[in-house]
Amino acid sequence: MRTPKTLYPKERIIYKPELSECPHCGEPLVLSNYLAWDKTVQTLDGVLSVASRPGYCKHAECPGHERRLLSAQGQQIALPGSGYGYDVIARIGWQRQERHESYPEIQTHLSAQIQISESYIRYLYQQVYLPLLACQEQQHRHSLEQAVAHYGGLIIALDGLAPEGGEPQLWFIRELCTGLTLRSGWLSQFDQGTFEAFLAPLTTALPGPVVAVLSDKQRGLVPAVATVFPQAHHHFCHAHYLKNLAEPWAEVDSAFKVDLRKAVREAVGPLIRDEAATSTTQSNVLCVTGMVPDELAVSEVSAASDTASDEVLAADVLAQLFQHTRYLLTLKGRPPFRLAGIETYQRLQRVVDFTEQLLMHHQHPQLRQLHQGLHTALRPFAQRYQDLQQGATWLEAMAQILAPDPEVPRTGDQVAHMLRSYLDDLHHLPARAPDLEAFRQHLDRTSTGYWSGLFHCYDIEGLPRTNNALESLFRDTQRRLLRTSGQKSQTRRALQRTGAWELLPRFSTESQCRAALHQIKLSLLRTEQLRLRHHLARFRLHTRSKRQTWFQFSRLRQLWLSLGKTSTG
Repeated sequence: MRTPKTLYPKERIIYKPELSECPHCGEPLVLSNYLAWDKTVQTLDGVLSVASRPGYCKHAECPGHERRLLSAQGQQIALPGSGYGYDVIARIGWQRQERHESYPEIQTHLSAQIQISESYIRYLYQQVYLPLLACQEQQHRHSLEQAVAHYGGLIIALDGLAPEGGEPQLWFIRELCTGLTLRSGWLSQFDQGTFEAFLAPLTTALPGPVVAVLSDKQRGLVPAVATVFPQAHHHFCHAHYLKNLAEPWAEVDSAFKVDLRKAVREAVGPLIRDEAATSTTQSNVLCVTGMVPDELAVSEVSAASDTASDEVLAADVLAQLFQHTRYLLTLKGRPPFRLAGIETYQRLQRVVDFTEQLLMHHQHPQLRQLHQGLHTALRPFAQRYQDLQQGATWLEAMAQILAPDPEVPRTGDQVAHMLRSYLDDLHHLPARAPDLEAFRQHLDRTSTGYWSGLFHCYDIEGLPRTNNALESLFRDTQRRLLRTSGQKSQTRRALQRTGAWELLPRFSTESQCRAALHQIKLSLLRTEQLRLRHHLARFRLHTRSKRQTWFQFSRLRQLWLSLGKTSTG
Protein backbone atom coordinates (compact mmCIF):
# COMPACT_ATOMS: atom_id res chain seq x y z
CA MET A 1 0.00 0.00 0.00
CA ARG A 2 1.38 3.41 -1.00
CA THR A 3 1.79 5.94 1.77
CA PRO A 4 1.93 9.73 1.27
CA LYS A 5 5.38 10.17 2.83
CA THR A 6 7.08 7.40 0.87
CA LEU A 7 8.85 8.34 -2.35
CA TYR A 8 8.00 6.16 -5.34
CA PRO A 9 10.36 6.80 -8.28
CA LYS A 10 8.73 6.96 -11.67
CA GLU A 11 11.95 6.00 -13.44
CA ARG A 12 15.28 4.26 -12.78
CA ILE A 13 18.31 5.77 -14.54
CA ILE A 14 21.90 4.52 -14.34
CA TYR A 15 24.33 6.98 -15.87
CA LYS A 16 27.53 5.93 -17.60
CA PRO A 17 30.55 8.02 -18.61
CA GLU A 18 30.07 9.97 -21.84
CA LEU A 19 33.66 9.11 -22.79
CA SER A 20 34.16 5.77 -24.49
CA GLU A 21 37.96 5.94 -24.62
CA CYS A 22 40.61 6.66 -22.03
CA PRO A 23 41.70 10.32 -22.27
CA HIS A 24 45.30 9.27 -21.48
CA CYS A 25 46.02 6.27 -23.70
CA GLY A 26 43.00 6.13 -26.00
CA GLU A 27 42.02 2.55 -25.12
CA PRO A 28 38.32 1.67 -24.62
CA LEU A 29 36.96 2.28 -21.13
CA VAL A 30 35.61 -0.57 -19.03
CA LEU A 31 32.57 -0.12 -16.78
CA SER A 32 33.01 -0.95 -13.11
CA ASN A 33 30.86 -3.64 -11.53
CA TYR A 34 29.66 -1.26 -8.78
CA LEU A 35 27.81 2.06 -8.51
CA ALA A 36 29.69 5.18 -7.47
CA TRP A 37 26.49 6.60 -6.02
CA ASP A 38 22.84 5.64 -5.93
CA LYS A 39 20.06 7.86 -4.59
CA THR A 40 16.47 8.99 -4.97
CA VAL A 41 16.10 12.56 -6.22
CA GLN A 42 12.99 14.72 -6.12
CA THR A 43 12.62 17.01 -9.13
CA LEU A 44 9.81 19.24 -10.29
CA ASP A 45 8.99 16.64 -12.96
CA GLY A 46 8.76 13.77 -10.50
CA VAL A 47 10.79 11.39 -8.34
CA LEU A 48 13.79 9.71 -9.99
CA SER A 49 15.97 6.83 -8.87
CA VAL A 50 19.39 7.68 -10.28
CA ALA A 51 22.80 6.07 -10.02
CA SER A 52 26.20 6.43 -11.65
CA ARG A 53 28.39 3.58 -12.85
CA PRO A 54 32.00 4.68 -13.26
CA GLY A 55 34.37 3.70 -16.02
CA TYR A 56 38.12 3.06 -15.92
CA CYS A 57 41.05 2.10 -18.11
CA LYS A 58 41.97 -1.58 -17.76
CA HIS A 59 45.65 -1.11 -18.67
CA ALA A 60 47.73 -1.02 -15.51
CA GLU A 61 50.50 0.94 -17.25
CA CYS A 62 48.13 3.81 -18.14
CA PRO A 63 48.51 6.97 -15.99
CA GLY A 64 44.73 7.06 -15.64
CA HIS A 65 44.32 3.46 -14.54
CA GLU A 66 43.40 4.39 -10.96
CA ARG A 67 41.05 7.14 -12.04
CA ARG A 68 37.30 6.53 -12.10
CA LEU A 69 35.36 8.54 -14.66
CA LEU A 70 31.76 9.50 -13.89
CA SER A 71 28.93 10.74 -16.04
CA ALA A 72 28.77 14.52 -16.35
CA GLN A 73 25.06 14.33 -17.15
CA GLY A 74 24.38 12.38 -13.98
CA GLN A 75 26.11 14.98 -11.84
CA GLN A 76 23.80 17.67 -13.27
CA ILE A 77 20.73 16.07 -11.71
CA ALA A 78 21.50 17.06 -8.13
CA LEU A 79 24.34 18.08 -5.86
CA PRO A 80 26.28 15.27 -4.14
CA GLY A 81 24.53 14.38 -0.90
CA SER A 82 21.34 16.20 -1.88
CA GLY A 83 18.00 14.55 -2.54
CA TYR A 84 16.62 17.53 -4.48
CA GLY A 85 17.37 18.41 -8.08
CA TYR A 86 18.93 21.61 -9.35
CA ASP A 87 15.53 22.62 -10.68
CA VAL A 88 14.12 22.59 -7.13
CA ILE A 89 16.99 24.78 -5.87
CA ALA A 90 16.50 27.18 -8.78
CA ARG A 91 12.76 27.35 -8.14
CA ILE A 92 13.30 28.13 -4.44
CA GLY A 93 15.74 30.93 -5.29
CA TRP A 94 13.48 32.31 -8.00
CA GLN A 95 10.39 32.32 -5.78
CA ARG A 96 12.33 33.93 -2.95
CA GLN A 97 14.13 36.66 -4.90
CA GLU A 98 11.81 37.44 -7.80
CA ARG A 99 8.37 36.56 -6.41
CA HIS A 100 9.29 37.78 -2.89
CA GLU A 101 7.70 34.77 -1.23
CA SER A 102 8.33 33.78 2.37
CA TYR A 103 9.53 30.29 3.26
CA PRO A 104 6.02 29.09 4.24
CA GLU A 105 4.67 30.38 0.92
CA ILE A 106 7.40 28.58 -1.02
CA GLN A 107 6.66 25.39 0.92
CA THR A 108 2.98 25.67 0.03
CA HIS A 109 3.87 26.31 -3.60
CA LEU A 110 6.16 23.26 -3.84
CA SER A 111 4.07 20.85 -1.77
CA ALA A 112 2.01 19.86 -4.82
CA GLN A 113 5.14 18.57 -6.60
CA ILE A 114 7.64 17.46 -3.95
CA GLN A 115 7.87 16.63 -0.27
CA ILE A 116 9.93 19.25 1.53
CA SER A 117 9.81 21.03 4.87
CA GLU A 118 9.96 24.75 5.49
CA SER A 119 13.23 24.46 7.42
CA TYR A 120 14.89 22.57 4.57
CA ILE A 121 13.72 25.20 2.09
CA ARG A 122 15.48 27.76 4.29
CA TYR A 123 18.60 25.60 4.28
CA LEU A 124 18.59 25.12 0.50
CA TYR A 125 18.18 28.85 -0.09
CA GLN A 126 20.75 30.12 2.39
CA GLN A 127 23.33 27.32 2.34
CA VAL A 128 23.07 26.20 -1.29
CA TYR A 129 21.39 28.72 -3.60
CA LEU A 130 23.20 31.85 -2.37
CA PRO A 131 26.66 30.19 -2.50
CA LEU A 132 25.80 28.91 -5.98
CA LEU A 133 25.08 32.50 -7.04
CA ALA A 134 28.50 33.58 -5.83
CA CYS A 135 30.23 30.69 -7.59
CA GLN A 136 28.38 31.40 -10.82
CA GLU A 137 29.68 34.97 -10.88
CA GLN A 138 33.23 33.90 -10.01
CA GLN A 139 33.39 31.90 -13.24
CA HIS A 140 33.24 35.06 -15.39
CA ARG A 141 36.81 36.24 -14.86
CA HIS A 142 37.27 36.43 -18.62
CA SER A 143 34.87 39.40 -18.63
CA LEU A 144 37.33 41.34 -16.47
CA GLU A 145 40.12 40.54 -18.91
CA GLN A 146 38.00 41.83 -21.80
CA ALA A 147 37.28 45.04 -19.88
CA VAL A 148 41.00 45.57 -19.29
CA ALA A 149 41.69 45.09 -23.00
CA HIS A 150 38.94 47.56 -23.99
CA TYR A 151 39.31 50.30 -21.37
CA GLY A 152 42.95 49.86 -20.43
CA GLY A 153 42.00 48.94 -16.88
CA LEU A 154 39.10 48.42 -14.50
CA ILE A 155 36.67 50.94 -13.04
CA ILE A 156 35.39 50.03 -9.58
CA ALA A 157 32.64 51.53 -7.44
CA LEU A 158 32.16 50.93 -3.74
CA ASP A 159 29.49 51.87 -1.28
CA GLY A 160 28.07 50.64 2.00
CA LEU A 161 25.41 51.07 4.62
CA ALA A 162 25.69 53.86 7.15
CA PRO A 163 26.99 52.94 10.63
CA GLU A 164 24.19 51.89 12.98
CA GLY A 165 24.42 50.91 16.62
CA GLY A 166 28.07 49.88 16.50
CA GLU A 167 27.28 46.82 14.36
CA PRO A 168 29.45 45.85 11.36
CA GLN A 169 27.90 47.23 8.17
CA LEU A 170 27.72 45.79 4.69
CA TRP A 171 30.05 47.17 2.00
CA PHE A 172 30.18 46.28 -1.66
CA ILE A 173 32.73 46.67 -4.49
CA ARG A 174 31.57 46.25 -8.09
CA GLU A 175 33.40 46.53 -11.40
CA LEU A 176 31.31 48.96 -13.44
CA CYS A 177 32.22 47.89 -16.99
CA THR A 178 31.21 44.26 -16.39
CA GLY A 179 28.84 44.56 -13.42
CA LEU A 180 30.74 41.81 -11.57
CA THR A 181 31.05 41.75 -7.79
CA LEU A 182 34.66 42.03 -6.70
CA ARG A 183 34.22 42.06 -2.92
CA SER A 184 31.19 42.07 -0.65
CA GLY A 185 31.38 41.90 3.11
CA TRP A 186 31.07 43.62 6.46
CA LEU A 187 33.27 46.31 7.97
CA SER A 188 33.32 46.73 11.74
CA GLN A 189 35.10 50.11 11.56
CA PHE A 190 35.29 52.88 8.97
CA ASP A 191 38.81 54.21 9.35
CA GLN A 192 41.63 54.28 6.82
CA GLY A 193 43.18 50.99 7.96
CA THR A 194 39.91 49.08 7.61
CA PHE A 195 39.27 50.43 4.11
CA GLU A 196 42.85 49.60 3.09
CA ALA A 197 42.39 46.00 4.28
CA PHE A 198 39.13 45.82 2.32
CA LEU A 199 40.68 47.14 -0.90
CA ALA A 200 44.19 45.64 -0.74
CA PRO A 201 43.37 42.13 -2.13
CA LEU A 202 42.25 43.74 -5.40
CA THR A 203 45.79 44.84 -6.22
CA THR A 204 46.96 41.25 -6.79
CA ALA A 205 43.74 39.41 -7.70
CA LEU A 206 42.58 41.49 -10.66
CA PRO A 207 43.81 40.87 -14.24
CA GLY A 208 44.66 44.54 -14.79
CA PRO A 209 45.14 47.90 -13.10
CA VAL A 210 42.36 49.95 -11.53
CA VAL A 211 42.16 53.19 -13.51
CA ALA A 212 39.31 54.84 -11.60
CA VAL A 213 37.41 54.50 -8.33
CA LEU A 214 33.88 55.84 -7.80
CA SER A 215 32.61 56.42 -4.27
CA ASP A 216 31.26 58.93 -1.82
CA LYS A 217 33.71 61.16 0.03
CA GLN A 218 33.99 59.19 3.27
CA ARG A 219 36.71 60.49 5.56
CA GLY A 220 38.67 57.25 5.93
CA LEU A 221 38.05 56.04 2.38
CA VAL A 222 39.78 58.88 0.52
CA PRO A 223 43.29 58.29 1.97
CA ALA A 224 42.79 54.52 1.74
CA VAL A 225 42.13 54.69 -2.02
CA ALA A 226 45.13 56.97 -2.48
CA THR A 227 47.32 54.43 -0.65
CA VAL A 228 46.06 51.22 -2.28
CA PHE A 229 45.58 52.62 -5.82
CA PRO A 230 48.03 55.54 -6.09
CA GLN A 231 47.71 55.69 -9.89
CA ALA A 232 43.89 55.54 -10.00
CA HIS A 233 41.61 58.55 -10.38
CA HIS A 234 39.26 58.81 -7.39
CA HIS A 235 35.95 60.25 -8.58
CA PHE A 236 33.40 61.54 -6.07
CA CYS A 237 29.68 61.04 -6.58
CA HIS A 238 28.06 64.21 -7.94
CA ALA A 239 24.75 63.41 -6.23
CA HIS A 240 26.39 63.45 -2.79
CA TYR A 241 28.32 66.59 -3.69
CA LEU A 242 25.12 68.44 -4.58
CA LYS A 243 23.36 67.06 -1.52
CA ASN A 244 26.14 68.32 0.75
CA LEU A 245 26.00 71.69 -1.00
CA ALA A 246 22.27 71.98 -0.31
CA GLU A 247 22.32 70.74 3.29
CA PRO A 248 22.55 74.12 5.11
CA TRP A 249 20.13 75.74 2.66
CA ALA A 250 17.66 72.91 3.23
CA GLU A 251 17.81 73.69 6.96
CA VAL A 252 17.09 77.37 6.27
CA ASP A 253 14.21 76.34 4.02
CA SER A 254 12.87 74.03 6.72
CA ALA A 255 12.79 76.88 9.25
CA PHE A 256 11.10 79.09 6.65
CA LYS A 257 8.50 76.37 6.01
CA VAL A 258 7.69 76.02 9.72
CA ASP A 259 7.21 79.77 10.17
CA LEU A 260 5.16 80.03 6.98
CA ARG A 261 2.82 77.22 7.95
CA LYS A 262 2.34 78.69 11.41
CA ALA A 263 1.40 82.08 9.94
CA VAL A 264 -1.03 80.55 7.43
CA ARG A 265 -2.73 78.44 10.09
CA GLU A 266 -3.14 81.48 12.34
CA ALA A 267 -4.65 83.47 9.47
CA VAL A 268 -6.99 80.97 7.80
CA GLY A 269 -6.77 77.83 9.94
CA PRO A 270 -10.30 78.01 11.40
CA LEU A 271 -11.69 78.74 7.95
CA ILE A 272 -10.09 75.88 6.01
CA ARG A 273 -10.82 73.41 8.83
CA ASP A 274 -14.54 74.22 8.89
CA GLU A 275 -15.87 71.34 6.81
CA ALA A 276 -19.46 71.76 8.04
CA ALA A 277 -19.80 75.23 6.51
CA THR A 278 -18.80 74.16 3.01
CA SER A 279 -19.82 70.52 2.72
CA THR A 280 -23.12 68.69 2.63
CA THR A 281 -21.62 65.78 4.53
CA GLN A 282 -23.58 65.24 7.73
CA SER A 283 -20.97 63.19 9.61
CA ASN A 284 -17.22 62.73 9.86
CA VAL A 285 -17.44 59.65 7.63
CA LEU A 286 -16.38 61.00 4.24
CA CYS A 287 -16.68 58.06 1.87
CA VAL A 288 -17.49 54.38 2.33
CA THR A 289 -17.50 51.56 -0.21
CA GLY A 290 -17.71 47.79 -0.01
CA MET A 291 -20.64 45.44 0.40
CA VAL A 292 -22.50 48.08 2.44
CA PRO A 293 -21.59 51.41 0.75
CA ASP A 294 -22.96 54.83 1.59
CA GLU A 295 -25.76 56.22 -0.53
CA LEU A 296 -24.96 59.38 -2.46
CA ALA A 297 -27.03 62.40 -1.50
CA VAL A 298 -28.91 64.15 -4.28
CA SER A 299 -27.00 67.38 -3.66
CA GLU A 300 -23.65 65.57 -4.05
CA VAL A 301 -24.67 64.08 -7.37
CA SER A 302 -25.93 67.36 -8.78
CA ALA A 303 -23.33 69.70 -7.29
CA ALA A 304 -21.46 70.09 -10.58
CA SER A 305 -24.51 70.01 -12.85
CA ASP A 306 -25.89 72.98 -14.77
CA THR A 307 -29.11 72.99 -12.73
CA ALA A 308 -27.35 73.33 -9.34
CA SER A 309 -28.04 76.51 -7.37
CA ASP A 310 -25.44 79.25 -6.91
CA GLU A 311 -25.09 78.41 -3.22
CA VAL A 312 -24.33 74.75 -3.94
CA LEU A 313 -21.80 75.61 -6.65
CA ALA A 314 -20.07 78.20 -4.46
CA ALA A 315 -19.91 75.78 -1.52
CA ASP A 316 -18.37 73.10 -3.74
CA VAL A 317 -15.71 75.49 -5.13
CA LEU A 318 -14.84 76.76 -1.66
CA ALA A 319 -14.59 73.23 -0.25
CA GLN A 320 -12.09 72.28 -2.95
CA LEU A 321 -10.04 75.43 -2.40
CA PHE A 322 -9.95 74.79 1.35
CA GLN A 323 -8.87 71.19 0.78
CA HIS A 324 -6.13 72.35 -1.61
CA THR A 325 -4.87 74.90 0.92
CA ARG A 326 -4.73 72.27 3.65
CA TYR A 327 -2.81 70.00 1.29
CA LEU A 328 -0.23 72.70 0.57
CA LEU A 329 0.55 72.89 4.29
CA THR A 330 1.64 69.23 4.21
CA LEU A 331 4.16 69.43 1.35
CA LYS A 332 7.52 67.79 1.98
CA GLY A 333 10.80 68.54 0.29
CA ARG A 334 13.48 66.44 -1.31
CA PRO A 335 16.83 68.26 -1.30
CA PRO A 336 18.86 69.36 -3.11
CA PHE A 337 16.41 70.69 -5.70
CA ARG A 338 12.95 70.29 -4.18
CA LEU A 339 12.71 72.54 -1.13
CA ALA A 340 9.35 72.41 0.65
CA GLY A 341 9.39 75.99 1.94
CA ILE A 342 9.93 77.50 -1.49
CA GLU A 343 7.31 75.29 -3.10
CA THR A 344 4.76 75.96 -0.35
CA TYR A 345 5.15 79.72 -0.73
CA GLN A 346 4.86 79.55 -4.51
CA ARG A 347 1.75 77.38 -4.45
CA LEU A 348 0.05 79.50 -1.78
CA GLN A 349 0.81 82.63 -3.79
CA ARG A 350 -0.85 80.96 -6.74
CA VAL A 351 -3.95 80.39 -4.61
CA VAL A 352 -3.93 84.11 -3.70
CA ASP A 353 -3.80 85.11 -7.37
CA PHE A 354 -6.49 82.59 -8.30
CA THR A 355 -8.90 83.70 -5.57
CA GLU A 356 -8.39 87.32 -6.64
CA GLN A 357 -9.54 86.40 -10.14
CA LEU A 358 -12.59 84.63 -8.73
CA LEU A 359 -13.51 87.63 -6.57
CA MET A 360 -13.45 89.91 -9.60
CA HIS A 361 -16.30 87.83 -11.03
CA HIS A 362 -18.34 86.93 -7.95
CA GLN A 363 -17.99 88.14 -4.39
CA HIS A 364 -18.29 85.68 -1.51
CA PRO A 365 -17.43 86.38 2.16
CA GLN A 366 -15.56 83.13 2.76
CA LEU A 367 -13.61 83.44 -0.50
CA ARG A 368 -12.67 87.02 0.42
CA GLN A 369 -11.61 85.84 3.88
CA LEU A 370 -9.40 83.14 2.35
CA HIS A 371 -7.83 85.61 -0.10
CA GLN A 372 -7.14 88.29 2.49
CA GLY A 373 -5.90 85.81 5.08
CA LEU A 374 -3.39 84.18 2.73
CA HIS A 375 -2.29 87.55 1.35
CA THR A 376 -1.68 88.86 4.86
CA ALA A 377 0.14 85.70 5.95
CA LEU A 378 2.47 85.62 2.93
CA ARG A 379 3.42 89.32 2.87
CA PRO A 380 6.06 89.19 5.70
CA PHE A 381 7.81 86.24 4.02
CA ALA A 382 8.38 87.83 0.62
CA GLN A 383 12.00 88.86 1.24
CA ARG A 384 12.95 85.54 2.86
CA TYR A 385 11.40 83.75 -0.10
CA GLN A 386 13.45 85.81 -2.56
CA ASP A 387 16.65 85.00 -0.67
CA LEU A 388 15.78 81.30 -0.59
CA GLN A 389 14.98 81.35 -4.29
CA GLN A 390 18.32 83.02 -5.00
CA GLY A 391 20.22 80.28 -3.16
CA ALA A 392 18.22 77.58 -4.95
CA THR A 393 19.09 79.24 -8.27
CA TRP A 394 22.79 78.99 -7.41
CA LEU A 395 22.41 75.27 -6.73
CA GLU A 396 20.56 74.65 -9.98
CA ALA A 397 23.17 76.58 -11.95
CA MET A 398 26.02 74.51 -10.46
CA ALA A 399 24.12 71.31 -11.24
CA GLN A 400 23.65 72.45 -14.83
CA ILE A 401 27.37 73.09 -15.17
CA LEU A 402 28.14 69.54 -14.00
CA ALA A 403 25.46 67.96 -16.20
CA PRO A 404 26.98 66.46 -19.38
CA ASP A 405 25.92 67.85 -22.75
CA PRO A 406 25.63 65.00 -25.31
CA GLU A 407 25.75 67.46 -28.22
CA VAL A 408 28.85 69.31 -27.01
CA PRO A 409 31.15 66.95 -25.06
CA ARG A 410 33.41 68.71 -22.58
CA THR A 411 36.65 67.72 -20.90
CA GLY A 412 37.18 67.72 -17.18
CA ASP A 413 39.35 70.85 -17.39
CA GLN A 414 36.61 72.72 -19.26
CA VAL A 415 33.95 71.81 -16.69
CA ALA A 416 36.31 72.73 -13.85
CA HIS A 417 36.98 76.12 -15.45
CA MET A 418 33.23 76.79 -15.87
CA LEU A 419 32.48 75.87 -12.25
CA ARG A 420 35.39 77.93 -10.93
CA SER A 421 34.29 80.92 -12.95
CA TYR A 422 30.74 80.66 -11.62
CA LEU A 423 31.93 80.46 -8.00
CA ASP A 424 34.14 83.51 -8.60
CA ASP A 425 31.16 85.39 -10.04
CA LEU A 426 29.18 84.63 -6.89
CA HIS A 427 32.02 86.05 -4.82
CA HIS A 428 31.83 89.40 -6.66
CA LEU A 429 28.08 89.83 -6.33
CA PRO A 430 26.92 92.93 -4.37
CA ALA A 431 26.15 92.78 -0.66
CA ARG A 432 23.51 90.25 0.25
CA ALA A 433 21.63 88.87 3.26
CA PRO A 434 23.72 87.14 5.98
CA ASP A 435 22.18 83.75 5.22
CA LEU A 436 23.00 84.09 1.53
CA GLU A 437 26.57 85.14 2.26
CA ALA A 438 27.07 82.20 4.63
CA PHE A 439 25.62 79.88 1.98
CA ARG A 440 27.95 81.28 -0.69
CA GLN A 441 30.93 80.61 1.56
CA HIS A 442 29.64 77.09 2.16
CA LEU A 443 29.39 76.48 -1.61
CA ASP A 444 32.98 77.60 -2.09
CA ARG A 445 34.31 75.65 0.90
CA THR A 446 32.51 72.40 0.01
CA SER A 447 33.52 72.65 -3.65
CA THR A 448 37.15 73.06 -2.63
CA GLY A 449 36.96 69.86 -0.59
CA TYR A 450 35.43 67.91 -3.49
CA TRP A 451 37.44 69.57 -6.28
CA SER A 452 40.06 66.86 -6.81
CA GLY A 453 37.42 64.20 -7.52
CA LEU A 454 34.67 66.02 -9.42
CA PHE A 455 35.84 66.00 -13.03
CA HIS A 456 37.31 62.57 -13.86
CA CYS A 457 34.02 61.30 -15.32
CA TYR A 458 34.34 63.67 -18.29
CA ASP A 459 37.68 62.19 -19.36
CA ILE A 460 37.40 58.46 -18.49
CA GLU A 461 35.13 56.31 -20.64
CA GLY A 462 32.70 54.19 -18.64
CA LEU A 463 33.00 56.22 -15.41
CA PRO A 464 29.54 57.49 -14.35
CA ARG A 465 28.90 60.81 -12.62
CA THR A 466 27.07 59.33 -9.65
CA ASN A 467 27.15 56.24 -7.48
CA ASN A 468 23.36 55.95 -7.60
CA ALA A 469 23.43 52.46 -9.13
CA LEU A 470 25.07 50.90 -6.06
CA GLU A 471 22.86 52.88 -3.70
CA SER A 472 19.81 51.64 -5.60
CA LEU A 473 21.13 48.10 -5.23
CA PHE A 474 21.22 48.46 -1.44
CA ARG A 475 17.79 50.09 -1.37
CA ASP A 476 16.17 47.51 -3.66
CA THR A 477 17.69 44.63 -1.69
CA GLN A 478 16.33 46.04 1.57
CA ARG A 479 12.89 46.47 0.01
CA ARG A 480 12.94 42.92 -1.34
CA LEU A 481 13.91 41.47 2.03
CA LEU A 482 11.23 43.55 3.72
CA ARG A 483 8.61 42.23 1.29
CA THR A 484 9.60 38.63 1.97
CA SER A 485 9.75 39.00 5.76
CA GLY A 486 7.28 41.79 6.47
CA GLN A 487 9.35 43.02 9.44
CA LYS A 488 12.11 45.63 9.53
CA SER A 489 13.95 43.76 12.29
CA GLN A 490 14.14 40.61 10.16
CA THR A 491 15.35 42.70 7.22
CA ARG A 492 18.25 44.06 9.28
CA ARG A 493 19.01 40.57 10.56
CA ALA A 494 19.06 39.16 7.03
CA LEU A 495 21.46 41.88 5.89
CA GLN A 496 23.76 41.10 8.82
CA ARG A 497 23.77 37.38 8.07
CA THR A 498 23.50 36.89 4.29
CA GLY A 499 23.47 40.43 2.88
CA ALA A 500 26.76 39.97 1.00
CA TRP A 501 25.18 37.15 -1.01
CA GLU A 502 21.76 38.81 -1.34
CA LEU A 503 23.42 41.72 -3.18
CA LEU A 504 24.81 39.48 -5.92
CA PRO A 505 23.34 39.89 -9.43
CA ARG A 506 20.27 37.76 -10.07
CA PHE A 507 19.19 35.88 -13.17
CA SER A 508 16.64 37.29 -15.59
CA THR A 509 14.72 34.01 -15.99
CA GLU A 510 14.30 30.82 -13.98
CA SER A 511 15.51 28.65 -16.88
CA GLN A 512 18.67 30.74 -17.14
CA CYS A 513 19.20 30.27 -13.41
CA ARG A 514 18.76 26.49 -13.67
CA ALA A 515 21.15 26.22 -16.63
CA ALA A 516 23.83 28.29 -14.90
CA LEU A 517 23.70 26.34 -11.64
CA HIS A 518 24.48 23.12 -13.50
CA GLN A 519 27.87 24.47 -14.52
CA ILE A 520 29.20 25.24 -11.04
CA LYS A 521 32.36 23.46 -9.97
CA LEU A 522 31.83 21.53 -6.75
CA SER A 523 35.16 22.68 -5.32
CA LEU A 524 34.09 26.32 -5.70
CA LEU A 525 30.74 25.57 -4.09
CA ARG A 526 32.29 23.84 -1.08
CA THR A 527 34.66 26.77 -0.54
CA GLU A 528 31.83 29.30 -0.75
CA GLN A 529 29.67 27.29 1.63
CA LEU A 530 32.50 27.19 4.16
CA ARG A 531 32.90 30.94 3.78
CA LEU A 532 29.19 31.46 4.50
CA ARG A 533 29.17 29.09 7.47
CA HIS A 534 32.23 30.77 8.94
CA HIS A 535 30.41 34.10 8.80
CA LEU A 536 27.17 32.70 10.24
CA ALA A 537 29.10 31.20 13.16
CA ARG A 538 29.30 34.72 14.60
CA PHE A 539 25.54 34.62 15.18
CA ARG A 540 25.21 31.25 16.92
CA LEU A 541 24.26 32.86 20.21
CA HIS A 542 22.19 35.64 18.62
CA THR A 543 18.97 33.80 19.36
CA ARG A 544 16.00 34.00 21.70
CA SER A 545 15.31 30.29 21.44
CA LYS A 546 15.88 28.57 24.78
CA ARG A 547 16.55 25.28 23.03
CA GLN A 548 19.12 26.80 20.67
CA THR A 549 20.79 28.69 23.53
CA TRP A 550 21.00 25.51 25.62
CA PHE A 551 22.52 23.66 22.66
CA GLN A 552 25.18 26.35 22.12
CA PHE A 553 25.98 26.47 25.85
CA SER A 554 26.44 22.70 25.81
CA ARG A 555 28.88 23.04 22.92
CA LEU A 556 30.81 25.76 24.73
CA ARG A 557 30.87 23.66 27.91
CA GLN A 558 32.42 20.74 26.05
CA LEU A 559 35.07 23.00 24.57
CA TRP A 560 35.86 24.48 27.99
CA LEU A 561 36.05 21.08 29.69
CA SER A 562 38.60 20.00 27.11
CA LEU A 563 41.00 22.57 28.58
CA GLY A 564 43.51 21.53 31.21
CA LYS A 565 42.12 21.64 34.73
CA THR A 566 43.51 24.33 37.03
CA SER A 567 43.42 24.60 40.82
CA THR A 568 40.77 26.83 42.38
CA GLY A 569 43.27 28.31 44.83
